[in-house]
Amino acid sequence: MSTMTSRLSREAIPGAGTSDRVAKAGSAATDAATRSPATDLPKVVMVAAVALLAAAALALTSCTAPTPAGSPAPASTDGGVAPAEAPEGVESTARPAAAVTSTHAPTQALTHVVMMLDWVPNTNHTGIFVAQAEGYFQDEGLDVEIIQPGEVFAEQAVVGGVADFGIGFQEQVTMARSEGVPLVSIAAILQHNSSGFAALEEHDATRPAAWEGLTYGSYGGPFEQPTLEALMECDGGDYEQLKTVEIGLADPLALLTEGQIDLAWIFIGWQGVQARLEGVALDVVMMEDWFDCVPDYYTPVIVASERAIEARPELVRSFLRAVSRGYELAIEDPEAGATILLEQVPELDESLVRESQAWLSPRYRADAPRWGQQELAVWAAYSEWMAEQGIINEPIEVGAAFTNEYLPPAAAERAAGS
Repeated sequence: MSTMTSRLSREAIPGAGTSDRVAKAGSAATDAATRSPATDLPKVVMVAAVALLAAAALALTSCTAPTPAGSPAPASTDGGVAPAEAPEGVESTARPAAAVTSTHAPTQALTHVVMMLDWVPNTNHTGIFVAQAEGYFQDEGLDVEIIQPGEVFAEQAVVGGVADFGIGFQEQVTMARSEGVPLVSIAAILQHNSSGFAALEEHDATRPAAWEGLTYGSYGGPFEQPTLEALMECDGGDYEQLKTVEIGLADPLALLTEGQIDLAWIFIGWQGVQARLEGVALDVVMMEDWFDCVPDYYTPVIVASERAIEARPELVRSFLRAVSRGYELAIEDPEAGATILLEQVPELDESLVRESQAWLSPRYRADAPRWGQQELAVWAAYSEWMAEQGIINEPIEVGAAFTNEYLPPAAAERAAGS
């Protein structure tokens, strides 16, 4: 199959291998790229990204006769197809849809779609790469280009029309919508928050109250202080006794082992597995064990713009049908999912991918009736919590922030309708 790659940034990740399946972008250090989970990056750029999103949305709505995402581009003067114009300051990745011969579908002109990840490829993204490798996108008439964020992050690219879909997070979507940015979550990649606060075992920090006297390495996000404070107070601890230092994009596992910090917020399915493989013994306070104190939320999610959804609803359905098939394969056969991800992104560490996939696959769908399902109660509870903590001014209209409408039906529904 043929997949053209492109860049949103002007420089590639130093030291990273180049895959012909994924566009490389950004200038983050290689160690941070290979270790940091998808859930880490937004904690650093959240406030700035929301401001940029709001600006992008304002610019977008001021344009006349915009071309909907996924729709045919205007004809060029040379008789070909001209790429859609990107917002100012954003390098467009648009290209003509190509006629691709697939072993899974008849030869046809495919609709070009751009999917932007949130960070370097990892097991949060397995279903997307499975859909690419197994021809599920082509079955739906789609030519999907998978790219990584560089100078532009997925939410900005989606709102600006440079990417049709992106990987985001419920907390980001909530913040964006509180600022009037028309982002919508169209599928939950994971059903429950699988992050946690990690400390070396020597600190015996097995619960939030035990964080008193420790030093927390902060990414600089607006959610960290309220989350830490809520957890510690809920457990009878004193947040004022926790010291915080800024670490930015530095590798938290390295800082923990070097003794520069004592506590870090990690994604257990990636960095937790990485620590285990490296023999780093951690105590991790999982968010899922403290949902009575800080409500659950979906992280990560797949996002689209309201404009794109309204303009091309069938494109959204087709995309999600293919992606759903990819995640369902990884759920049913984690080993096969890991193998496909490694084939598509060979620079990833094989041991890390296989162990991470085994841990993560059951959590894609978990207790939901189908992969991607989102519940109003989850969105409402976290929006209210964010407002209570002063992260947003007031709860958002959560019914407009997400949708299940474009997901394929659950297996039971398909069986009943057959």
